[in-house]
Amino acid sequence: MDIVLTPETPHRFRIERRAPMRVPGVVFASEDLLPAGGAEALQQVVNVATLPGIVTASYAMPDVHWGYGFPIGGVAATDVAAGGVVSPGGVGFDISCGVRLLAAELAAEDLPPVRERLMDGLDRATPRGMRGGAVWRLTGPGQLEKLLAGGSPYAVAQGHGEPRDLDRCEDGGAVSDADPGQVSVRAKERGAGQVGSLGSGNHFLEVQRVAEVYDAPAAAAYGLWTGQVCVMIHCGSRGLGHQICTDHVRAMEADMARYGIEVPDRQLACAPVDSAQGRAYLGAMAAAANYGRANRQLLGDAARRVFAGVTGARLDLVYDISHNLAKVESHEVAGRRRRLCVHRKGATRALPPGHPDLPPELRPHGQPVLIPGTMGTASYVLAGVAGGQAFFSTCHGAGRVLSRHAAVKTVPGKELRARLERQGVAVRASSWRGLAEETPEAYKDVAAVVETSEAAGLCRRVARLVPLGVVKG
Repeated sequence: MDIVLTPETPHRFRIERRAPMRVPGVVFASEDLLPAGGAEALQQVVNVATLPGIVTASYAMPDVHWGYGFPIGGVAATDVAAGGVVSPGGVGFDISCGVRLLAAELAAEDLPPVRERLMDGLDRATPRGMRGGAVWRLTGPGQLEKLLAGGSPYAVAQGHGEPRDLDRCEDGGAVSDADPGQVSVRAKERGAGQVGSLGSGNHFLEVQRVAEVYDAPAAAAYGLWTGQVCVMIHCGSRGLGHQICTDHVRAMEADMARYGIEVPDRQLACAPVDSAQGRAYLGAMAAAANYGRANRQLLGDAARRVFAGVTGARLDLVYDISHNLAKVESHEVAGRRRRLCVHRKGATRALPPGHPDLPPELRPHGQPVLIPGTMGTASYVLAGVAGGQAFFSTCHGAGRVLSRHAAVKTVPGKELRARLERQGVAVRASSWRGLAEETPEAYKDVAAVVETSEAAGLCRRVARLVPLGVVKG
């Protein structure tokens, strides 16, 4: 199928519905941010539009790029009562990958005398890369089961954090309806030794400075001020989440014929939300989400201890939010409320001001949305807006434009580190190749992605943060 993008506004493009699509495609982007070489990612937008029960549109965020089944930056909602499906490809392999931001009682101007010692401490305290190691050594399978069921609240109850942390976590730090019994033995084996570890790829722990505040009341409510030192952590559910996705894609692919489902790409394997197979995946996915949230809780608490020891400053949690998840939510579609399974893959939920799921002190300002940049570029704090489109969703990051293989050809890791150090960014990397794979040239311009998301009515900017030091997987 030739894909024709019709501009509706300067920041919204439409792909008209053609069989077998059930809904149109909608791409939020500027001309410059449309997918490079575009065909693969846009074809995935079209393919997603064929899923049973999909409503309104198959959406793509400004950071959209090619992914597994769904594009990364894809949002799709299916009507549960109308046979709507859940697809693991609409969540991805790193279930509940997300971002945690902590703010220090410390001004950036006071950091230089201790910065190197702080980065060395964070380097030692942050297990990462492909090697083993984790902040929390679980004592047996019983602890892992409790963590899969309880997420961050269980970690806090075991002494890894503060009760206030849970007020600043999406869903209070745990997804309900987790079913550890739907998690395979192999997935549990892969996750047992990784609780409190950063992983590799684009995951990081970054010390940052609040460089600019756009919305002073929201920033104050979130606990942010210009010149403040922050810590941002980007990671997910490690090998456990990857294995859960693998297991349930295989199971659904084998069962689709039984439900009379045909999809244009086997990577879109799916099952009705209310089927046994659909409920099994959602239970396992929720367990992985709880693992991912506990993982960030552990890493954040380890960073908190290092900060206190080196600087004497405490770290308070600003927010923790995921960008790879499927959630059953209530939304108005065609004039009536419907129970929808909203897939957000490389997309972040952005609840509007006044939403009852937000803690009281944040409710007037909308949900904090955390957008990680790339090494040497800015990251952003956004907020949800009234009337937010795509089921109150927005972007999740810069969006990749070069494969990791292509990225390492652009700059050697040692040269990239030297360049970043000249820019004032202290670097602690687990490998030179891993560092080179994440060179800023491998990504879209995160500032352009954020500006486009705001112009499209998906969110609004609250603050811009710039890196001072990075610990890379």
